[in-house]
Amino acid sequence: MFDFVHENKRLVQIVLAVIILPFAFWGIDSYNRSGKSADVVATVNDAKITQQEFGKALRQQQERFRQQLGDNFDAAMLDNPEIKRGVMENLVTQRLLSERAKTAGLLVTDEQIAQVIGGIEAFRDNGKFDKRRYETALKNQNMSPLMFEARLRDQLFGQQIQDIYTQNGFASKSVADNIISLNEQQRVVSVSSILSQPFLAQAKVDEAALKKYYDQNIKEFQVQEQAKVEYVRFSMNDLMTKFEISNEEVRKYYDEHQNDFGTPEERQAAHILITVNATATQAEQNAAKVKAEELLQQIKQNPAKFAELAKLNSQDPGSAVKGGDLGYFGRGMMVKPFEEAAFALKDGEISGLVKSDFGYHIIKLTSIKPSRVLSFEEAREGIVNKLRQQKAADKYAELADKFSNTVYEQSDTLKPAAELVNAKIEQSGWLIKGMASGEPWTAKMLQAIFNDEAVKNKRNTTAIEVTTNTLVAARVLEYKPAAERPLSEVQEEIRQKLLHQEAAELAIKQGKEALEQLRSGSNPNLKWGTAETITRGKHGSLDAGLARQVFQANAAKLPQYVGAEVARNGYMLVRIDAIKEGEAINDEKRAHYAQQLRQLTGEEMFHAYLSEAKRQATIKINLPETPVIQP
Repeated sequence: MFDFVHENKRLVQIVLAVIILPFAFWGIDSYNRSGKSADVVATVNDAKITQQEFGKALRQQQERFRQQLGDNFDAAMLDNPEIKRGVMENLVTQRLLSERAKTAGLLVTDEQIAQVIGGIEAFRDNGKFDKRRYETALKNQNMSPLMFEARLRDQLFGQQIQDIYTQNGFASKSVADNIISLNEQQRVVSVSSILSQPFLAQAKVDEAALKKYYDQNIKEFQVQEQAKVEYVRFSMNDLMTKFEISNEEVRKYYDEHQNDFGTPEERQAAHILITVNATATQAEQNAAKVKAEELLQQIKQNPAKFAELAKLNSQDPGSAVKGGDLGYFGRGMMVKPFEEAAFALKDGEISGLVKSDFGYHIIKLTSIKPSRVLSFEEAREGIVNKLRQQKAADKYAELADKFSNTVYEQSDTLKPAAELVNAKIEQSGWLIKGMASGEPWTAKMLQAIFNDEAVKNKRNTTAIEVTTNTLVAARVLEYKPAAERPLSEVQEEIRQKLLHQEAAELAIKQGKEALEQLRSGSNPNLKWGTAETITRGKHGSLDAGLARQVFQANAAKLPQYVGAEVARNGYMLVRIDAIKEGEAINDEKRAHYAQQLRQLTGEEMFHAYLSEAKRQATIKINLPETPVIQP
């Protein structure tokens, strides 16, 4: 409440990733203008989503996957139609929510935009917002501040609509109590398993069954295309070891980037806030000031009671419960009047009244963390690595295009490309079409290898980025076409499969018969395991389906019996021996469950609202058939 960034961490977390989120808005003016000349791939009522915008969203989703998956990233995953539809759905949803928020008269002020941006670490230097860093970060994403701020405003508009629902879910006391009772009820059970293994001796499979299975499942016995290749890997990481960094370079960098090697001063403070809106009447402002002055007088008379008075009187709910404590903060993290007062205090000192847009503050400085600068020796290793990485990145950028061109222009050999980047030519084992096994044999790399040009004409593949800053080009040495394994080769494999299937069917049959006997009051010869206690959330040795049966069973008369097939392994019987109710419901537990229920009902209300909003809107989507992202 008293500080936007401090009290709206969820929004800040949204914005921390905003540069790589798939909601790639260009700003209202920009996307309206672009819609006149660019291909429109979707419309939401009268708002247009262009192919340029959709392509940018896909590229940003690609970067997001790259950061999340690291070495397991494969650019080919963006060719998946489901991924493209998901990105488009996000664009449509965000545009619709933003439009609805504006229609409803919700506001996102310039001050809110500025405070959110000011709280993003990527835009800060020594704890302060740095305009140069801000503009550079946006430039690297081909965005201007105007575009970014318009996009952020749309994000916050949509978030306001969502918060209206998700933060206002409902959970009555009786519903919470019923959920607690159901969730914490325990059932004591014992298990008897009828496994398929003992029935293998009874199972029989004739030759006709083998032939029938083979004929009906011929695809199961197909061997995919295979290839052995030679390949060259060109990686920025390999380049890093080839650069030596002199002591003079390290010293020069250290002297020129002093701000990078220090931690700015931080202060811990507590405050008491008496709120008053900046637009309040003079009478309201005067009343708030009088109340704040009265509290200040009490504190002056007895400073030790600051925390107690904060708990009783502060109107900042986030800090009041902690005696007003705000934790540590640096410059640029609080509103200006508050910051100036806090950084002017001495340790343990209490301020006079401090007026901000949120009201009147009384501030107590509780601790100071002084700024500290790393010595040259402390910083040396990090600088060496950074400079080595910079040189490797420059060299990689210089050679990447040349490497790709050489692979393409001299397509009958990899030797020139290997010599260009001073890399060795390596050989693979047998690679199977469609069976990616991680870097470098990603789905996209295998797709290039099993291309007709590579297989039939023995041409180099194009240089494929298999992970960040790593290119690989390959050339087929040996090739095996797809083929079907003959029955003679696979008949024993089929025999074992059919034998286990028949043994499982025999076990299941006996299990079902035993269940009927138990339910009718008979007592078949079964070995029951040690009793165990399960709940709806903790199933013990039971799978989810069996646990559901246990809790659906009528427990009025015990024991009760349920059973289910165990995939390819027989049948499991469960005896329900006793019911144990959960502990008495106290207010703390009820509040915990109610909070979760409110969250769930709030989310459901939001999804219902969104579904209705989409039903009422005129939404047209025309996804492009051809890819709109570059590999």
